[in-house]
Amino acid sequence: MIQENRVVVTGLGAVSPIGIGKENFWNALINGTNGIGRITLFDATDYTSQIAGEVLDFEPAQFIDKKEIKRMDRYTQFALAATKLAFDDAKLDTDKIDGERAGVFVGTGIGGMDTLHNQYQKLFAKGPSRISPFFIPMMIANMAAGNIAIAFKLHGPCECIVTACASGTNAVGDAFRAIQRGDVDLMFAGGTEAAISPAGVAGFAQMKALCSDHNDDPAHASRPFDKNRSGFVMGEGAGIIVLEKLEHAQARGAHIYAEIVGYGRNDDAYHITTPAPGGLTQCKCMKLALDDAGLKPENIDYVNAHGTSTHFNDQSETEAIKLLFGEHAYKLAVSSTKSMTGHMLGAAGGIEAVATVLSIENDIVHPTINYETPDDGLDLNYVPNVAQSRTVNAAISNSFGFGGHNACVAFKKFIG
Repeated sequence: MIQENRVVVTGLGAVSPIGIGKENFWNALINGTNGIGRITLFDATDYTSQIAGEVLDFEPAQFIDKKEIKRMDRYTQFALAATKLAFDDAKLDTDKIDGERAGVFVGTGIGGMDTLHNQYQKLFAKGPSRISPFFIPMMIANMAAGNIAIAFKLHGPCECIVTACASGTNAVGDAFRAIQRGDVDLMFAGGTEAAISPAGVAGFAQMKALCSDHNDDPAHASRPFDKNRSGFVMGEGAGIIVLEKLEHAQARGAHIYAEIVGYGRNDDAYHITTPAPGGLTQCKCMKLALDDAGLKPENIDYVNAHGTSTHFNDQSETEAIKLLFGEHAYKLAVSSTKSMTGHMLGAAGGIEAVATVLSIENDIVHPTINYETPDDGLDLNYVPNVAQSRTVNAAISNSFGFGGHNACVAFKKFIG
C-alpha cells in the first residue's frame, strides 16, 4: 500500500469585495462587514438587479507588470494578485522552489466574460479586423492557471477546473490529492472570477436567480438562511491557498495554518440549476469528505456553508447538514461568507477555504449577516450577525454548482 502524504496549508491569498489580503479580509469577516453595493463597473440602470459585490480598491499594477495588465482579463488579474499574496504569506522564495515539483490548480466558473463582451461589441460595430490579437488568450478559462505557472515558474501540473460554483473547492481538493499521492510537493489552489459584466448580470437576472428587491438597500440584499432571502448577489475576486507536503513545509520552517484531510465530490444528476430536493446527494458529498479524512460527524465544529441566499440552496443545504450530522447539527456553527462578499461563483470555494482555515487558526467563526427572520425548518446555528468565539478543531467547506456539481473539503488543526 502506498503511504499517503499529509498535506498542510501554509499560505493564504484573498482578493474580495470586503478586503484584499489575508488580514483585511479576515478582519472584515469577523466584524460582519458588508461588501455589497450599487454596480459601478457598468451602467446597470436598466437591469432588474443593480447591485453586486465588487472589488472596488483593486490596483492590478501592485501585483502585475503594467505591460501585462492589458493582456489579461480581470479574472486573471485577480488570480495573479491572490497568488502573489499567498506566495508572500507562505514566505516562499522562487529560487528555492523546485518548479518540477510545484503546480497550480485554479478554477473559474466563467472565465473572461468581460473580454468576451467587449470584443463582441467591437466585432459587431467595427468588423473582424478590430478584434484584439489577445482576445482568445484573455478570455479562455485556463489562462488564470497558465499565467500563474508562468509568473512563478511552476512546471508541475497546471489545470483549470470548471464546475460552476464548485470550481474553487474542486481545485483545492484536486490539488490536495496531487500532493497526497506524491505527484508534487507544493500547489497553489483556489478559484477566481470577474463576471460582473453586462451580459453576466443580465443572464443571471433573466434566470430569476439574482436578488432584485434590494437595489436601494444593497447592504441587506444577501441574507442566507433568512426567511426573506430573495436570490443571490453576484460577487467577484479570488481566493488562493498554498498547499504543501508536510515534510516540505517543515523543512523550510513554514507556518502551518491547518491540515487539509478530506475531499468529497459528486453530482446531483437532477437539474441544470436547481439542487436535488431533500439534500441527500449533498449529504453524501460531505460524508465522502469526512470518510476520506477519517473523521466522524461529531468531530466537526464548523461548516462554512455554500449559503447562497436562494430559497432552494439554503433549504437543501440545511436538510443535508441535518441528514449527515443528526443531533450534532444543532451543536455546529454554520455560516455563510457570501452574506458579506456576495456569491463569487467559481472563486467562492477558494475564498471560503481561506475563511475556513482562518476560523481554525483563530478559533473564531464569522457571522452570517442580515439574518433577521428564521424560516421554517431552517433552525441551525447560522451564527447570526455577530462572530462567535469557539474552538474549531475541524471544519468543512461546501460548494454546490449549476449542473449538480457538489464539492466539500475538510480541514483540521495541525498536530505534529
